[in-house]
Amino acid sequence: MTSSVLLAVIATTAAGYQAADQRQTGAAAFTVSTEAIAQANELADAQIEDTARLAADRNETNASIAAAQEKNRIAAVAAAKVAATARRQAAEKVARDKARQALEAKKQAILQNAQNDPRAAARALLPEFGFGDSEWGCLDTLWNGESGWNYKATNSSSGAYGIPQSLPASKMSSVAGDYLTNPATQIRWGLQYIKSSYGTPCGALSQWQSRSPHWY
Repeated sequence: MTSSVLLAVIATTAAGYQAADQRQTGAAAFTVSTEAIAQANELADAQIEDTARLAADRNETNASIAAAQEKNRIAAVAAAKVAATARRQAAEKVARDKARQALEAKKQAILQNAQNDPRAAARALLPEFGFGDSEWGCLDTLWNGESGWNYKATNSSSGAYGIPQSLPASKMSSVAGDYLTNPATQIRWGLQYIKSSYGTPCGALSQWQSRSPHWY
């Protein structure tokens, strides 16, 4: 074998080894790339799971916050209604108290003027004894017949005294000591007597009219 042929064989062999090495190196590189892809896929799957879990947690948290906010809103609305009701009731009570005070003041003024207008005093006192305004006509007729609504009226034969003709006059002291001069005291006593003896002024008038001479 000549030297030139030998050199050619050596070169060919070397080239073959180099090509083989290159093929082995490429195969190794390809194997590493597949593992990297698998790891990347695993990481991606884990990231997706984490993202989904975090999203679910956020949704649950948001739902809890929304539920708490709605609960607070409902409670605030209910509290506002309660407060509004309390304010309305307080205002209504103030109005009722003012109206009652005004009526009481008016009543006291009427009673203080009882000597001048005993009929008005009697009408104002009817509710104290549970009598409605429908009883007023009967009471007016009854006491007009008894005394003419004169708080000083005296029966010369029996000694009965005052608007209701109490017999004796001292019975009216059970209401107050000013029974001789205060028509309101006489009226209160007379209304109580009518209630306990006849039930109502109309009941008393019915008995009064059925008797001759009239009395009750």
